[in-house]
Amino acid sequence: MDLQLAGRVALVTGASIGLGASIAEHLAAEGCRLALLARRSDLLEAVANAIAGQGHERPVVIVEDVTTDGMADRVASVIEGRFGQLDILINNAGGSRPMPGLGSEAEWDEAMALNFTAGRRLAHAFVPGMRTRKFGRIINLTGADEPHGMNAAVPPNGAVHIWAKALSREVGGDGVTVNCIPPGRIHSEQIDERLMPTEAVQRAWVEANCPAGYIGEPEDLSVLVAFLSSPKARYINGQVIHVDGGARFYAH
Repeated sequence: MDLQLAGRVALVTGASIGLGASIAEHLAAEGCRLALLARRSDLLEAVANAIAGQGHERPVVIVEDVTTDGMADRVASVIEGRFGQLDILINNAGGSRPMPGLGSEAEWDEAMALNFTAGRRLAHAFVPGMRTRKFGRIINLTGADEPHGMNAAVPPNGAVHIWAKALSREVGGDGVTVNCIPPGRIHSEQIDERLMPTEAVQRAWVEANCPAGYIGEPEDLSVLVAFLSSPKARYINGQVIHVDGGARFYAH
């Protein structure tokens, strides 16, 4: 299927490893021109080099902490200076924040800044141009909104889902769609090194929780991102689409 993405400009945040890098590679393979954003410049450069090595245009590398003041304006300036516009925003930067007890004010504030405010600011910076051109795709990689324990990232996930739904209704008539994808357990730095660092732990979790029978690979999610980025996905808007091998218990 031709996803009609050739020449479209996409920004992927959290693009240095894992899901972000995989998403960038899939979008490049579909012909997108890319900007990659993360904090670790060496890893970003490696992803950009790998994409260029596959014969695609080398992505622009933007080294930024998405929680800093003025971030969205700086990123918009770089992208507009290089490409003139942005068609696709992939808000992938974020992370789980489990904590003992009730957590501190600083921990809660940091989790909201990383998992909600940063993506909202980027979207609001680029939405006006998308509306003017009558095309735009905003895809937010979120996470669980089922609180199994005290985790400062869970409330921001819910906030993103609600904000994205509201934004989708505001901009849908202008050819802009806004969707969310909460990943399940997918091989990544966060899963493999922090949450489930041993094969035994991973195997036990799969047996108890995942009907698919395995932990997903980044490409299992990246293919959905590529499709939602496409003009062909024009009628999918304001949705929360779980990619988790069936692990989620709820039907809604």
